[in-house]
Amino acid sequence: MTEAYIYDAVRTPRGKGRKDGSLHEVTAVALSSNVLNALKERNNLEGHAVEDVIWGNVTQVMEQGACLARTAVLASDLDERIPGLSINRFCASGMEAVNLAANQVKGGAGMAYIAGGVEMMSRVPMGSDGAAMAIDPTVAMEQYFVPQGISADIIATEYGFTRDQVDALSVESQRRAAAAWADNRFAKSIVTVRDVNGLPILDHDEYMRPGTDMQSLGALKPAFKDMGEVMPGFDKVALMKYPHLEAINHIHHAGNSSGIVDGSAGVLIGNKEFGEKYGLKPRARIRATAKIGTDPTIMLTGPVPATQKILADSGMSISDIDLFEVNEAFASVVLRFQQAFDVDPALVNVNGGSIAMGHPLGATGAIIIGTLLDELERSGKEVGLATLCIASGMGAATIIERV
Repeated sequence: MTEAYIYDAVRTPRGKGRKDGSLHEVTAVALSSNVLNALKERNNLEGHAVEDVIWGNVTQVMEQGACLARTAVLASDLDERIPGLSINRFCASGMEAVNLAANQVKGGAGMAYIAGGVEMMSRVPMGSDGAAMAIDPTVAMEQYFVPQGISADIIATEYGFTRDQVDALSVESQRRAAAAWADNRFAKSIVTVRDVNGLPILDHDEYMRPGTDMQSLGALKPAFKDMGEVMPGFDKVALMKYPHLEAINHIHHAGNSSGIVDGSAGVLIGNKEFGEKYGLKPRARIRATAKIGTDPTIMLTGPVPATQKILADSGMSISDIDLFEVNEAFASVVLRFQQAFDVDPALVNVNGGSIAMGHPLGATGAIIIGTLLDELERSGKEVGLATLCIASGMGAATIIERV
């Protein structure tokens, strides 16, 4: 089978996902085309250079609807003969776009693809698409649906994580992200967002709170306690699914959960012949991909079985992996991953994660693959694994190997 290589990976800075965020006036199409143009210019792509643009975004309504991928291609400087495919695997949409592209290349369906994603959470609010999983009682009741924050608290309760543990992980995420920016570790991949006049709008992740400490987090009240215990009482729903738990320990809040932000990212993937044609040197090969379904109530444990599956499928063990990117949707998600595989925390999210820098849903999967690649190169390590939990109970993973 043909090898699929990563030739380039870029991302925008992440802007606060509010009306006062720096990217609030930028549309999803404009931010996506910004990334597509960067990949075109950086790699001297001309004509029908790639087979397709596969683009993830989660809330596919309003300006993020109607095959955003194709609209972004037409709004960019790419050749109009390049089509576009929009996909949605919730939080893993950007990763799934990369994995789909890699497997298309491996199967011989074209020489190269651009894959990634976008989410403008300040402009198209999460949940504004009215997902059936949450609002259709015939589905929600049968699946014991609870909001993700409750799921994160179920993980903490089920696996014994304390408030101090989740807060400590969050403080460390902030510290690592600030250190990474101070050391210019993201410089290779960051594409400054500019306005129509070419003036910079945003050149750094603006969600970070580097002064965060245990005391400031300790002052925050659990964000999901009331919706769990009072109205609408989701704890009772969860405890029907998990009757062995006496009660759910609510420990997550805004400071130990992923930030709501705007952002986009893209990855250029191709075979050996593509690189030779355009004079490009591959940076890594995509060694394996995986996805799996999990319990939809606890919902966020997917990185564990997805990692077990990808390791089994590729004949590898956890000790073969040098670095890990585990999306920080909530602190308990990362703690559960580390617990399940007895992984050294120093190897996980080396440069911080979504708790510090934010989680632009449709883009994050592509972002963490690019971050993993940059860190493998910076540190001289060889093999990395990226994985995400996914709404409604799924997991996804990608293994890359530096070349």
